[in-house]
Amino acid sequence: MEVMRSIADLHDRLGPRPGACVLAPTMGALHEGHAVLIARGAALARERRLAGGCVATIFVNPTQFDDAADFARYPRTLTDDLQLAARAGASAVFVPGVADVYPPDGSVVPPELPPVATRPGLEDACRGGHFAGVCQVVKRLFEMTRPASAVFGEKDWQQLQVVRAMAAMERLGVEVVGVETVREPDGLAMSSRNRFLDGEGRGRALSISMALCEARRGRGACEAEGIMREVLGHAGVEPEYAVVRDAATLGAPGSGPKRALVAARVGAVRLIDNAAWEPAAQGRPT
Repeated sequence: MEVMRSIADLHDRLGPRPGACVLAPTMGALHEGHAVLIARGAALARERRLAGGCVATIFVNPTQFDDAADFARYPRTLTDDLQLAARAGASAVFVPGVADVYPPDGSVVPPELPPVATRPGLEDACRGGHFAGVCQVVKRLFEMTRPASAVFGEKDWQQLQVVRAMAAMERLGVEVVGVETVREPDGLAMSSRNRFLDGEGRGRALSISMALCEARRGRGACEAEGIMREVLGHAGVEPEYAVVRDAATLGAPGSGPKRALVAARVGAVRLIDNAAWEPAAQGRPT
């Protein structure tokens, strides 16, 4: 597996034509959830016979943190990350510097934000400026690597929808592929932030995935939201939101696919999770 640290090295590997690889963008601190993401990217590259294989990127993006302390605390574990990426099947890892991603000449133009990044009142409301940073860095990574496809985890559901919408609006020509959330054996969604949970906090954090599971008993969105808040409350977890929304727009749920989404703090650790949701059938035991 090749490790590239400059745009010149990246382009030497991928060649002059776009569409030579599948991209797996990460911020490092990789865990088994990232391994599944990279493995999916590698499988796609093999299926499509892409010469560049799966290229993982490791870049802790400063523009998507609204809290400087959170940015400073984000774990940097490059040596371990490279080992995991190689084991998962990455053909190469691109580790750019800030000046590569955001040249000091100011030539990088931030993309316009799609409505799903500004209107739902979920992550957009809780983390000011977050999606502006996400869209900026993803567009830039797409420009540098010129992939045929890119893989993103479904755990960050709103982010996945934002990236899909932004890529379409900007006509970037990249297929955005969602990869199912990877969970610990006890049901907790894998996250780089889980390492900050102590034993008591981890027990309380399990209420998040439990709330999503219990929401399936709800015969309507309002009832499901009430069930989620009740489950979280019993565990002493105060949600920032626990809602059911349209799966694509994250607006009010309609007749199409729906998603239950939760964000909550367990002590100082902020966690998010989501699951597909549909109303329980009338008269069905719950």
